[in-house]
Amino acid sequence: MAEILIDRLARLWAWLHTREGQKIFRYSMVSVISTGVSFFVLFMVYGVARLWTEVPSTVFANGVATFPSYWLNRNWAWGKSGRSHLMKEVVPFWATSAAGIAFSMLGATFAREITQDYHLGHLASTGVVLLANVLSFGIFWILKLMLFNRLFHVPSVLEEIDEHLDVEGSAEGAGLR
Repeated sequence: MAEILIDRLARLWAWLHTREGQKIFRYSMVSVISTGVSFFVLFMVYGVARLWTEVPSTVFANGVATFPSYWLNRNWAWGKSGRSHLMKEVVPFWATSAAGIAFSMLGATFAREITQDYHLGHLASTGVVLLANVLSFGIFWILKLMLFNRLFHVPSVLEEIDEHLDVEGSAEGAGLR
């Protein structure tokens, strides 16, 4: 069992050094960065400054985080430069982001219900709201991945790694390398 795990990790490591692996890694890191931005802004506007209640604070924080997410995804993850194409890039990105923000609003509403039902103080309430926001985007990220996987019939990472290594192994075995 340990050998299989080590083999899978080695294959994942090899795949991460391919062009596609690096693109997926960068895409994932953009999600981590934008989640951090959202977390920080939400903490500041809801937890510290107490500007709005849970839902408006969540919408604002996630709206702010969408700007660096777009820029990082476009430039770093996908390697695009120059002017953005409105209908091919901007509109689909913001539509997907709006769906994510709507999903996070459900999380914020749920967090508000929990904090009111249990009469939590502001510090505990802030923790629940932050957790709900992170979980909402984590769940939404997984749902998007599952949807895109079905729509575009993308093979799993491990299947891609297996294919990549099988091709390399075949080439080496045939003396082609």
